Amino acid sequence: MHRPIPLPPDTARIAGLGWQAAPTPALNLRDNTLIVGDQIIETPPAIRSRYLETQLLHRIFRAYQDAGARWTVMPRPTLTDLSFDLSYARDTATTLGGPTEPIDDPRPSPYDVGLEMMLDGAQVLRLGRDLVVNVAQDNHEQGLRWLQRHLGHDYRVHRVWRMADNHIDSMILALKPGVFLARHDGIRDLMPEPLRSWRYIVPPEPDPGAFPVYDDDEDLVLTSPYIDLNVLSVDEHTVLVNQECTGLAKTLETAGFDVVPVRHRHRRLFGGGFPCFTLDTHRDGELEDYLS
Repeated sequence: MHRPIPLPPDTARIAGLGWQAAPTPALNLRDNTLIVGDQIIETPPAIRSRYLETQLLHRIFRAYQDAGARWTVMPRPTLTDLSFDLSYARDTATTLGGPTEPIDDPRPSPYDVGLEMMLDGAQVLRLGRDLVVNVAQDNHEQGLRWLQRHLGHDYRVHRVWRMADNHIDSMILALKPGVFLARHDGIRDLMPEPLRSWRYIVPPEPDPGAFPVYDDDEDLVLTSPYIDLNVLSVDEHTVLVNQECTGLAKTLETAGFDVVPVRHRHRRLFGGGFPCFTLDTHRDGELEDYLS
């Protein structure tokens, strides 16, 4: 087990070309990193405050590279106001989960290069040699095309359209080959055709009483109530589940899984569930052909 470098509380603001932001610690590691086979791929962030976040993992990545891993950084965006495709926010009444930079009144900048590549690792569902990528706008589309070219014929990259505004780990997770955990039944219809025949387990709706109440601090809540869908599949039989989510635990036990309850009360403030703040670098089945 490895841990990132801690971010000191007095760390200075970071700056890009025409913007500044307070840096964030490397809490939800999977958001900005994609592990594909023997490759570590740092993904291009859509949040300015997370621009340098993966550098807190570079000691670990360097050790893996020295051991033979391939370490790649996707082209990083400039992140001026006009870098962002705002069509999803304008086309939909609500967002379904996943961070995006709040650009209410985009202003031109001398550093503008047009819409840029942005893609979080948490937009990608890995299934052996197949990667399912959620695309909601042009920034994501550019990232998907780069990923297809970079991985070549060794992997198959599947595009799903607007399953969420960004991250899909509170929409669908793979529990084991042939079985998904899904937010609702309609997820099946959004998936690539070969994956629609898998079993889809849909848990009960979240219990509002399972979350702490923060009085006037609701603006600090970073995730939807569906955050507990972020279970961590340890192997084909064992799943880590938030102990507050008893309905989900019972559903998985009925489906034949061994459920390990883990305490994580303030997950909506933390902004992630168990897969979000863990990043597996070695996993059985990484090169399986589940769709062949």
